[in-house]
Amino acid sequence: MNTAIRDRRVRRAAAVVVTTGALLTSGALGMAPAQAATKPTIAAKGGYAMNNATGKSLYTKASDTRLSTGSTTKIMTAKVVLAQPNLNLDAKVTIQMDYSNYIVKNNASSARLIVGDKVTVRQLLYGLMLPSGCDAAYALADKFGSGTTRADRVKSFISKMNKSAKDLGLTNTHFDSFDGIGNGSNYSTPRDLTKIASSAMKNSTFRSIVKTKSYTAKTITKTGSTRTMSPWTNTNGLLGSYSGTIGVKTGSGPEAKYCLVFAATRNGKTVIGTVLASTSIAARESDAKKIMTYGFAV
Repeated sequence: MNTAIRDRRVRRAAAVVVTTGALLTSGALGMAPAQAATKPTIAAKGGYAMNNATGKSLYTKASDTRLSTGSTTKIMTAKVVLAQPNLNLDAKVTIQMDYSNYIVKNNASSARLIVGDKVTVRQLLYGLMLPSGCDAAYALADKFGSGTTRADRVKSFISKMNKSAKDLGLTNTHFDSFDGIGNGSNYSTPRDLTKIASSAMKNSTFRSIVKTKSYTAKTITKTGSTRTMSPWTNTNGLLGSYSGTIGVKTGSGPEAKYCLVFAATRNGKTVIGTVLASTSIAARESDAKKIMTYGFAV
């Protein structure tokens, strides 16, 4: 055979082999499935997360199981206050002895409000959401409830909380307190609480408060002087440890265990969710981080 012809045939055969190999290789790569995100295991009894923009569920674990909510209840407290018609955030509220006695009686978390001081509604909302002040919650319920007695006003305010839940279409939520120190009938679910938080986050004042790490209030004393309060530090540890965190609220208690309603935004996507009845502060934060990371990946 002519040497030139033989060389051309060898080159053609080699080209076929190379081309076929390339097709096989690219085909194999093209058909390889993307690595699916693995649904995380969490310590909490219940968990839920959704895409805040679309409402699409991203994570569920006993998400419709009724559980005690602890101080995550205060999300609804703030929501009801901020929904009041003609709300004046600079209106002043005088701190009553009853608020202080309530804290002592229940060994409750406190904003350390001073009896007789005049505190603005805005400051009370920071005291409610950052240090989780039950005294601030009491003051807000007393201010924005209706009735001639303090007991009537508190009862009225809690009714507003329940009406707000009903208006959101929530069937597994009920409040019997303004702060989460319930009387046996204060509960929600991870899904319902997430929806409450998502609704609350539509309010710009609420959004500003829950992403704040520290806030110093200046109140007016009985004598008219200015008191600079000790800074209130946000109990939500995610604000300093998970990139993109924008809120929302911690909760705890003997029945509620350790709870956290959380939200973070990354690359234009906001994941918002809840864990209820986790085993410790560290565990609830770990649970939330796992869920959010998963939520961003799916």
